[in-house]
Amino acid sequence: MSQRSRTSAAALAAVLALLATGCTDIGGGVRGTPGAAGLRDPYFPKLGNGGYDVGHYGLTLAYDPASGRLDGTAEITARATQDLSAFNLDLAGLTVRRATVDGAPAAYNRAGNELTLRPREELPEGKQFRATVTYSGVPEPLTDADGSEEGWLRTAGGAVAVGEPTGSMTWFPGNHHPSDKASYDLTLTLPAGVDGVSNGVRTARRTGPDGRVTTVWHTPEPMASYLATVAIGRYETGTATALGTVPVLTAAEPPAAAGSAALRGEIPGILARQVKRFGPYPFSAAGAVVTENGSLGYALETQTRPVFPADSFDRTTLVHEQAHQWFGNSVTPKSWRDIWLNEGFATYAEWLYSEEYEHVPARTRFERAFAQDANWAFPPAAPPTAENLFDPPVYQRGAMALHKLRETVGDRVFDEILRGWPAKYRHANATTDDFTAYAESVAGRDLKTLWDVWLYGDGKPRTS
Repeated sequence: MSQRSRTSAAALAAVLALLATGCTDIGGGVRGTPGAAGLRDPYFPKLGNGGYDVGHYGLTLAYDPASGRLDGTAEITARATQDLSAFNLDLAGLTVRRATVDGAPAAYNRAGNELTLRPREELPEGKQFRATVTYSGVPEPLTDADGSEEGWLRTAGGAVAVGEPTGSMTWFPGNHHPSDKASYDLTLTLPAGVDGVSNGVRTARRTGPDGRVTTVWHTPEPMASYLATVAIGRYETGTATALGTVPVLTAAEPPAAAGSAALRGEIPGILARQVKRFGPYPFSAAGAVVTENGSLGYALETQTRPVFPADSFDRTTLVHEQAHQWFGNSVTPKSWRDIWLNEGFATYAEWLYSEEYEHVPARTRFERAFAQDANWAFPPAAPPTAENLFDPPVYQRGAMALHKLRETVGDRVFDEILRGWPAKYRHANATTDDFTAYAESVAGRDLKTLWDVWLYGDGKPRTS
């Protein structure tokens, strides 16, 4: 992400009580226990759900820009990680019309952003199951602790969906914690004359007898839900090929289309340069979406196809968001406390680009960041609250930590770490401890003093 400028225990008990009395009871005995209503993330304890692991989302959406109404069906293929009598999905707003588990009607109820499903039969540990939820309504955006908006953001001619850190729950039910990644297939139906773009590869486009246009998007690699996107409006598109085989699809709304065309055309070249530093590109598609100003307050690294407001679509931000495809999208944090692993690396990718192609040494960028008081408000590996997840220390001091690592171990070893880290955790989740242990294993030395100062230290060092 480009740097932003800006339910209680009693409720859970009430949910369990409703389930115990049958809720919308359908019958059938169960022997398991309900999955947890949250994964106890340090900043969002009720985000995500326990008891199962999602493997695939099949989302079928129809949207009417005039009314703002979204009609959706989410088919969620998952595996039970315990004997389950009930399980939760994260969903904000919207009205659930029907729910099934393995084709049989399931009881369900709502409490805040928790949608609880009770299948007819127990789901034994290890069983793969399919939960289907049909829903509709007018999605509402979420306002984050730092004042920015996310989720389903309505625009003059359509909408754009961005989900960091929790906004994806505004447009489809799921396990919306970054630790549960899955593949996706998304089918999007829109009125004639309105375009839709999503993640991955577009595998079909067809016009129905009513004139509405349906597109189908396939994302085979695991993706955290906050990286899923839909952009709806009147877009001009461009296509190219990167790295010999990777299809590149870009889309821009008309006010930004002409001015962004040249930079959109640089994406294959930027990816080729990043492959040299970061290793093989981790996905089967690439691109970018440029929206009209006013609908979105920041750029976001949505998987394979980052989204930019027009006034943020510059080369530095493009380099940053494309670097996230390795750092954040392929290697994804296990919790939101590890967000510096996304933003510190993507910021350092900017410094590397400036060093290699604009002749500004990374050390110069380091010294500029070191001199800024805002970068010392807290340690990058320990943001104090959710409001601070996208504050300067996460980005700039995170990048400074990487530069100090480079200076400590030397360029050869640092380059090995830079390529080896996204290879070791490709399409997986990782923590700060995973990274520090990996860096020490490659360097062959204890780096505790470096981490204590640059990742966890409370104050500014006396010297840079």
